[in-house]
Amino acid sequence: MRAAAASPREWDSEIESPLLLECARGNHEAWRSLHIRYYPVTVAFLRKLGVREPDLEDASQEVFLQMHRYLPRFRGNSQLKTWLYRLCITQARHVRRRRRLTETLRSWLSGATDTAKVSSEFCEDSARRRIEAALERLNENERLALVLFDMEGLSGKQVAETLRCKEATLWRRLHDARKKFIEAVGASAIAEGLT
Repeated sequence: MRAAAASPREWDSEIESPLLLECARGNHEAWRSLHIRYYPVTVAFLRKLGVREPDLEDASQEVFLQMHRYLPRFRGNSQLKTWLYRLCITQARHVRRRRRLTETLRSWLSGATDTAKVSSEFCEDSARRRIEAALERLNENERLALVLFDMEGLSGKQVAETLRCKEATLWRRLHDARKKFIEAVGASAIAEGLT
């Protein structure tokens, strides 16, 4: 008879607790294992938060540097993944702030921006661009709620904990975010002449 699978929280704690303890002790192999396990999660989440490809590698490495720096103080009051999401949220804010500043400076220096449109066929790349554009239209709280719940698959309780809000607030944000997101994807498709 097969044993019942552990819940994600039990499974995470069974694997992560010893791994985190070894990382806190300075075990390089443990850090490598942690990085291998969470690097794809980090990159995917940062991408969904609007970090663009040229900034993605640096942003993910900064998340792991922050994790390394603060792991000895991690009390375990939340799951490691929840803490990792918070680190990603902070880093994505920094990247977007730097990007806006860079774009502003570039436009001031160039005097004008090139607004030439390039037509694109329907493909994975154009779908990704439409999704990213739709996510850009959401405010930060709506975007985080949508990405964490619908794209990352966290429970409502986990998302509320990550965003430090009440679950009722989360559901309102999620409702508004889904509505705006669907409208934005539709507007993007119309603009590309795909409907």
